[in-house]
Amino acid sequence: MLNNIKPLGFMWETRDPFLFCVHHRDAYPAGNGKMGPNASLAGRNIGQDFELKDGWRMYHGEQVPGFPAHPHRGFETVTVVLEGLVDHFDSAGAKGRYGDGDVQWMTAGSGLQHAEMFPLIKKDEPNPFELFQIWLNLPSASKMANPAYKMLWSETIPNIQINDKNNRTSQVRIIAGELQGNPAPQPAPDSWAAADENQVAIWLLTLAPNAELTLPGISEDVYRSLYFYEGSSLNVAGSIIPSYHSFEIDSQDSQIIRNGPDEARILLLQGKPIAEPVARYGPFVMNTQAEIQKAFEDFRKSRFGGWPWDRNDPVNPAEKGRFARYSDGTEEIRKA
Repeated sequence: MLNNIKPLGFMWETRDPFLFCVHHRDAYPAGNGKMGPNASLAGRNIGQDFELKDGWRMYHGEQVPGFPAHPHRGFETVTVVLEGLVDHFDSAGAKGRYGDGDVQWMTAGSGLQHAEMFPLIKKDEPNPFELFQIWLNLPSASKMANPAYKMLWSETIPNIQINDKNNRTSQVRIIAGELQGNPAPQPAPDSWAAADENQVAIWLLTLAPNAELTLPGISEDVYRSLYFYEGSSLNVAGSIIPSYHSFEIDSQDSQIIRNGPDEARILLLQGKPIAEPVARYGPFVMNTQAEIQKAFEDFRKSRFGGWPWDRNDPVNPAEKGRFARYSDGTEEIRKA
């Protein structure tokens, strides 16, 4: 059965265990040598620039696009970068650069500040950029877990090809969960997604024109939401879904997605609900309002470890490749 067909806004509605999803796509111009845009910032609401003026936004950045230092507690961020780069810095002393298919899985847990900046390193050509940020809740038993993050590098994420009866192709990129015996890399250890019985899945589906893709059935107590963000139309359970709409399908039955005449791109979010009270305010998600108040008090007192960097919007050197340096000093370096 098909449920809740809705147009997509800037922030996409989600269901438990997910809290939030946003899709950023920006046609950034060439960089200015300081990793900001080589273009005038006149007419922008700098510090709160979400207008998509000239096809791109500065977000909260003043020189470099992105999100300068800000705190979180009580949930996880899953940042899926399809194109472009993100520079990560946090209050635990970790930093990195990832992009072009990489995914960062960050457990805020008991509290962490981080900055997510979008460095425009190309000076002689445009810097196109696209990402999803997904917030995944933590159960009460894990809300005060030690903060940590894990990189799911592009080359470690399964991307399987499925052909239908007419040999039309679909691609499924498995960021969380598994499909046809292909498991995603392990998420952060305290995640709701770390337990197989919670059946958390984050998949990126790409369907060729007129392709058919069958989603297998799973447990009936699992929510499954799909976000059709690029293409012309889909036919699911006899209903026509226009582009840029979300919908939900019953998870216990297999379901065929029939694509229209253009290539389609879909984000799938799936998981067993945590089914606990949710209290949220800004960057904090807890179970009670008292816990929210405690989060603000703790942040005022400790700044969640302070901020060890010399600016709130730090970036790595332009020539730096993809890497992650964790709070324990270990480092991963990836090929360009």
